[in-house]
Amino acid sequence: MKSAVQNEQNVDDADGANARKRTASVTRKTKETDISIRIDLDTPGEVSIKTSLPFFSHMLEAFAVHGRFSLVVDATGDIEVDPHHLIEDTGIVLGETIFKALGGFKGIERAGCFTYPMDGSLVLVAIDICGRRNLSWKLQFGNFQVGHLDPNLFREFYKGFVDGLRSTLHVKMLESDNDHHVIEASFKALARALRQAITPLPGNEYLSTKGVLDEN
Repeated sequence: MKSAVQNEQNVDDADGANARKRTASVTRKTKETDISIRIDLDTPGEVSIKTSLPFFSHMLEAFAVHGRFSLVVDATGDIEVDPHHLIEDTGIVLGETIFKALGGFKGIERAGCFTYPMDGSLVLVAIDICGRRNLSWKLQFGNFQVGHLDPNLFREFYKGFVDGLRSTLHVKMLESDNDHHVIEASFKALARALRQAITPLPGNEYLSTKGVLDEN
């Protein structure tokens, strides 16, 4: 089901230059989930995360704080069946919202990489906002739940995220002391890597030897 998108990009010519406000809202409603997300990529501020899964909400809050985004998430779903649908669809909608806020792939650094330490855990995340949807997932978990969730479900979040953002993403565990730290380090590393990748560049060109990137 396609998302209903409200793109809130504005132009401010007060200083004689085009300064586009990188904000967007996306709503996606299916028989399984009902998700609304609003983001401001350049203004740290409001962070309001409401999902039916408290541990998942905590991870999204960490993402917003460490990425220095304003982020509002309201997400419910059929978690009585399985949390899978809600986690995956939230990833899709978050990726779509960031894509809409960017307004395309022109004029940004495009790639970013960050390795986040959390106590005895260390997770590397590298992202290329390039139009090629690909996830390389190298996290391993024990045979138990984290925050009342199967930690393997977070792969579905990241897969949905790369599909929505049209990006290539590598998530790699370098060290692990416990699964909670590994998952949280991955969200914080994603936030920091994404912050690098969306950094504006002078001009409005694609950062590509081809001169164009696939935004479809």
